[in-house]
Amino acid sequence: MPTFGVPSGSQTSLREANRARIIDTINRLGAMTQVELAERTGLSPATVSIIVNELASAGIVTTSQVTRSGRRATQVAISSSLGLVAGILFSSRSLKLVLADTAGVVVADQRMPLPPDHRSDLGMDRAAQLVSDMLESTGVPRDRLRGAGLGICAPYDRKTDMLPGLMRGWDEVKIAESMARRLGVPVVADNDVNLAILAEARFGAARGASSAVFVALGHGIGAGLMANGVILRGNEGLAGEIGHIQVVENGALCRCGNRGCLEVVVNSATLAASVRNVLGAVALRDIISMARHGDIGCTRVIADAAGHIGLALSALCNVLNPEVIVIGGELADAGGMLTAPLEAAIERHALHNPLSPPRVALTQLEGNASVLGAAALAIDSSLRVANSGQVSA
Repeated sequence: MPTFGVPSGSQTSLREANRARIIDTINRLGAMTQVELAERTGLSPATVSIIVNELASAGIVTTSQVTRSGRRATQVAISSSLGLVAGILFSSRSLKLVLADTAGVVVADQRMPLPPDHRSDLGMDRAAQLVSDMLESTGVPRDRLRGAGLGICAPYDRKTDMLPGLMRGWDEVKIAESMARRLGVPVVADNDVNLAILAEARFGAARGASSAVFVALGHGIGAGLMANGVILRGNEGLAGEIGHIQVVENGALCRCGNRGCLEVVVNSATLAASVRNVLGAVALRDIISMARHGDIGCTRVIADAAGHIGLALSALCNVLNPEVIVIGGELADAGGMLTAPLEAAIERHALHNPLSPPRVALTQLEGNASVLGAAALAIDSSLRVANSGQVSA
């Protein structure tokens, strides 16, 4: 659980920190009773009761009566009445958007293609227009939009609000600031895999885990890392770049300048090229489909890829010791044909407790993890503002 700094001797700061602890716990783990809140937060039942009443009066949480083990209890949930947030995700060739309430319920979604190597101004203008259109179509007044989360498929430096020159047309652009100017609401940003692990921990296959990894396997490869409930971003937003771990000595040259990087060895284009002399021009989805129908060569391609991925993830497991590794991206469609040899490779190479090895799971969010994570990031920011008293419900 994240910790909240409290200046010594400040009762106001202590109260705000305790409120934040309760909001964060419900936001991450979902509705729970006041007794469960006291157990999760370490606060006394009396303190929880007082703070829940304050939060309910402010419209930040709602309460209801439930029966647990034959006894009536007060259940607490994040209120959906604080307004809406937008989740926005830019990939190299498409734009995804969702509108969600502050309880995390998606009320609208949209997707549109973008030209290859699109510039930031084009993408952001289209995103702002789509958000306006979605608000209008749902009948929600513009002033009910509390904020937005923005995801980008590249490393993102939160200190500078910029990308390190890896996406053409996005150089020297302050990402969140530019989007906020267009939307007229606060915007928070992060890279796609960090947002994906946030969504998986909040809504998906890593729900309830304190330490977890999300691995995106497709045209590029990256990982979102979470330890003790906190996303690990690194000094310049470069944490989790497992695509640049060497898995083949003296292998093919990678765009990073090294050879044999995981991203070069098992990206979707490389896997498709590996069977071209036998099957002709095929895509990764075709290889997966043929493997499902028993093609031995395609099955071997997926198994070999899993071995290389497992080698890289073993190094990550030795550092992070995650409870669960969530697999997403195009290659995740291979299902058990990928996860079985991947688990075997991790077991062979990683140091772990044999009674509790890291669990490998497929994403439960059907390709929407990053955009849902963008919405969740905006919800977190909106709730922090509400807790500080700057927003009235």
